Amino acid sequence: MKKELPPSPEPLPRPVVDSHCHLDTAAHVTGLSPADAIARAAEANITRIVQIGCDVDDSRWAIETAHAHPEVVATVALHPNQAARMSREELSAALVEIDGLATDERVRGIGETGLDYYRTRESEGKARQHESFAAHISLAHAHGKTLVIHDRDAHDDILKVLDAEGAPERFIMHCFSGDAAFARECLDRGAYLSFPGPVTYKANDDLRAALRATPIDRVLVETDAPYLVPMPWRGYPNASYLIPHTVRHMAEVRGESVAELCDALTENAFAVFGGAW
Repeated sequence: MKKELPPSPEPLPRPVVDSHCHLDTAAHVTGLSPADAIARAAEANITRIVQIGCDVDDSRWAIETAHAHPEVVATVALHPNQAARMSREELSAALVEIDGLATDERVRGIGETGLDYYRTRESEGKARQHESFAAHISLAHAHGKTLVIHDRDAHDDILKVLDAEGAPERFIMHCFSGDAAFARECLDRGAYLSFPGPVTYKANDDLRAALRATPIDRVLVETDAPYLVPMPWRGYPNASYLIPHTVRHMAEVRGESVAELCDALTENAFAVFGGAW
């Protein structure tokens, strides 16, 4: 990944929410402090950000940042690759911590949780991910919070666990990476599908087919910053202010005006995360 940041794009005509961001990790990569990243995003009309928790300390940081910046809300969780490295006792203790953090008023979601068979391939690690994912689904039900799902090379098992545990009322397939058929499977279960920068990459026709198959009231956009930067800046670090590239491409693929899609993205983000902030 290159070190320099891309230039700012033309601002969007309407406000949009970055539904999945890692401001803490991005600060180390981009050199932008959270405050600077939020301000630069606002200049591009990205006026709200969801800061995602990936372990106990990271989740605490997300909450602190959400309290410090009204533009930000938090989620709390153990990332599946984090869960895979834990003993059963460590996982149980960490889940108790996440349960307590989920009660904070600035927490709008439980996640990112789920399954990752790209970085975790051994059976014991996968088993721990399944335990953690099921526990996070229970937490989402118990707290009435949105579930944010990480799915990497695990489409079928994601659906199996969701069906076994019962999908929460609101859940997001973060960084959606499937085709139109998988999109329909998720949508049938009530999912919102969140599309990142790779939807702009030339080779990702299946992902664009999934985007076209997603109803306008179920589509979200995200950065996953500092990763997954949109074209034309592949290879550079990502940040919320670059979302206009993704949104304009999405609007073209879907055959909608940019303004129409912006309004839908914001309405959907507020709907799935429990109201405006």
